[in-house]
Amino acid sequence: MDPLLQNLQLKTRRYFLQQGTLGLGAIAMQELLGGGASNSLAHGATSSDQRLLQPHFAPRAKRVIYLHMTGSPPNLDMFDYKPELSRRNGEDCPASFLAGKEFAFTSGTPTLLGTPQKFQQVGSAGSWMSSAIPHLHDVADQMCLVHSMHSDQFNHAPAELLIYTGSPRSGRPSLGSWVSYGLGSENENLPSFVVLISSGVQPNGGKSSFGSGFLPSVYQGVQCRSKGDPVLFASNPAGMDSKLRRQTLDTLNELNQLQIEAMGHPETQTRISQYELAYRMQASVPEVMDISRESQQTLDDYGVELGGFAKNCLLARRLVESGVRFVQLFDWGWDFHGTGASTGIGQGLNDKCASMDKPVAALIRDLRQRGLLEDTLVVWGGEFGRTPFREGRTAKSEVLGRDHYPDCFTMWMAGGGVKGGFDYGTTDELSFGVAENPVHVHDLQATILHLLGFDHTRLTYRFQGRDYRLTDVHGEVVHDLIA
Repeated sequence: MDPLLQNLQLKTRRYFLQQGTLGLGAIAMQELLGGGASNSLAHGATSSDQRLLQPHFAPRAKRVIYLHMTGSPPNLDMFDYKPELSRRNGEDCPASFLAGKEFAFTSGTPTLLGTPQKFQQVGSAGSWMSSAIPHLHDVADQMCLVHSMHSDQFNHAPAELLIYTGSPRSGRPSLGSWVSYGLGSENENLPSFVVLISSGVQPNGGKSSFGSGFLPSVYQGVQCRSKGDPVLFASNPAGMDSKLRRQTLDTLNELNQLQIEAMGHPETQTRISQYELAYRMQASVPEVMDISRESQQTLDDYGVELGGFAKNCLLARRLVESGVRFVQLFDWGWDFHGTGASTGIGQGLNDKCASMDKPVAALIRDLRQRGLLEDTLVVWGGEFGRTPFREGRTAKSEVLGRDHYPDCFTMWMAGGGVKGGFDYGTTDELSFGVAENPVHVHDLQATILHLLGFDHTRLTYRFQGRDYRLTDVHGEVVHDLIA
């Protein structure tokens, strides 16, 4: 065997369990056969590739629905009410707030920009929300709003990669892949990590935002479509029926098994697992993606007539209900620079929110009514915030817009063990910086993993001579967010 491949084989759990003399493989198998959902096969892997990782402690959440607004919503016009900023609208931005900072499209001295949206207090905690998101007002008591988020990156792709992989550069596993690696799947006929994309555009970080990086490729996100075949190339090609497909896969598996015996490469076992999963998905995925099985009332509640994102929210509920661990929704079109009417923070924001507000509120209500919200964590946000001053390129335009801003922004979570009807952290009176309880991107990642039962410092994978983790060498769990 090639020495490099032999070295790789010696590092696999499969080899340890097969060759170890302590009987650990049999013990693990016995536990798995009698265990719960967290012990099931990852992505339909064969019995020689059982998931042995377990949560480090009792989880509050069993699954995640992550709603990413690609481009980053203007938090000052949705969740972070700043009356002093509105009072000083049109004034020159204080030089002390600009010193040493970089902006994507602004230079010189910009002018402060108060929101054109109307704000009101909602829910039992009196959280401030704008008129652009009226349906979310109704579920405020389930929402945990974090106003003190901050990032290290001010451009879209690096900031999005930092949110999902812990690094602004591609090559690291995504959050969903880490969860899939740690927990496996609750349903051997479905992937443990599914991605749904609306508005017709891939995320800013590309497929790296849901890729497996250096983890085995079996843990990458499987992109499903709401139109046509749910998964590309999963259907039988012309001239091939299910029986012939099964015979073909059996022959391929025999060849791959010979390659494993000869070369011992761990990715070959991954390939076998993926072929088998794809075969089972031919029946299971079309069923779970078929929203015609839902009542008309449910379709109306989500507003599926609004388009792809609304339908994807409903599909997210169906997927987690069927045992998918991590469902990632990407919705493009939240980059509100004000370069055109559709990207202005006035009517442009209202129009965009109309496609998001109703289905997200319906998703939270639906999960709650079905008893799923308690152990399903819903996360909503973008990759950074927006400036409290006018976008530099549109300083003289009638359309109001904001530039990229990493220093403070709002994200929120619901269900899955977080406090509902809760506001955490504050920004200063003009929203130039975090004033209280800062939460870095790595802190958010650590908290999500904690809710899933993992110590983020111990969920690691050895690569290139050292142990890697999602939070790199950073991150603290924000216990104040946990109910």
